[in-house]
Amino acid sequence: MITKPYVVTALAAALLLAGCQSAPKETAGTVSGAIVGGVIGSQFGGGTGQLVATGVGTLLGAYIGKEIGASLDRADQTYATQAAQRAYAAPVGQQIAWNNPQTGHSGTVTSTRDGYSNRGEYCREYQQTVTVGGRTEMAFGTACKQPDGTWKIMN
Repeated sequence: MITKPYVVTALAAALLLAGCQSAPKETAGTVSGAIVGGVIGSQFGGGTGQLVATGVGTLLGAYIGKEIGASLDRADQTYATQAAQRAYAAPVGQQIAWNNPQTGHSGTVTSTRDGYSNRGEYCREYQQTVTVGGRTEMAFGTACKQPDGTWKIMN
């Protein structure tokens, strides 16, 4: 069974990468999902088991990313990315919502805790929801502020 954090993690990666790609959103979602799925899969097992987990994670991530890419359009991605950027800078606990009136898709991003990474980067843990077609998915992650002022999702 696919857990909700993996779905929204794939979405977050797709949102960040989609603005840089001119390919159809399904392709961007597939590639982004495969990358995220591979990274997640590589965290499990050891030796041959880790390779299998990475492969399974890559395939599963590609499928999930394609489905998300097919359901969120560029305007949805823009709304969600803007909400995430505002949430990372907002006071911890403040919920930032987004909504696309054309599609009815919506979501929220809330910073839940802040601190510093091992490399000294200022980071924020966050909770994210995305509602598409009446179904809400939720996940958690961490974003760290980069030297140029942008935020990078770390997991």
